[in-house]
Amino acid sequence: MIMCNTRLAQLSYNAKRSLLRGIIVGIASMLGYLLVVVITTPALPAAAAINAAFQINSGIIAGIGVGVGLQMFLSTYSKGLGCTIDAKRRTFGGNSGVTAITSFFSFFSLVPLGCCGTWLYVLSLLPSVIGSGLSASLIQHSQPLAYMGLAIIFGFNGIMIYKLRQART
Repeated sequence: MIMCNTRLAQLSYNAKRSLLRGIIVGIASMLGYLLVVVITTPALPAAAAINAAFQINSGIIAGIGVGVGLQMFLSTYSKGLGCTIDAKRRTFGGNSGVTAITSFFSFFSLVPLGCCGTWLYVLSLLPSVIGSGLSASLIQHSQPLAYMGLAIIFGFNGIMIYKLRQART
């Protein structure tokens, strides 16, 4: 007797292709995040740096993977439907920038653990660019800022879902 998941079988080719691309890009973005952690942490073994990143930023790592994967799914799916959404280019350009900023802020919280030591150099230059008060505030509140960045990523994805649904009706 052959059994199959009827929900997956009912998905169109476009939906399956979009889902696969979303999953691949989401996993790649999480691996990219961890690669940056390993590269910028020469003082610790790779396994220790990755463990520390998951201990402190597991929600951010997962959120970036899901957010970027959902972004890729929506983009691929809408292209496959032939949808043209006015704000799509601006939304996804903004989403990529917010993803980079979210990652940047999340790395700050790893510095006290000995991870991402190269970011110490970036942090030392920050006061000369934006001032010491703002710099200290950004570093002190890096974790909430990173989560706020995730909220913006999912907000952009929500806007895209809304626009895609409007275009289909």
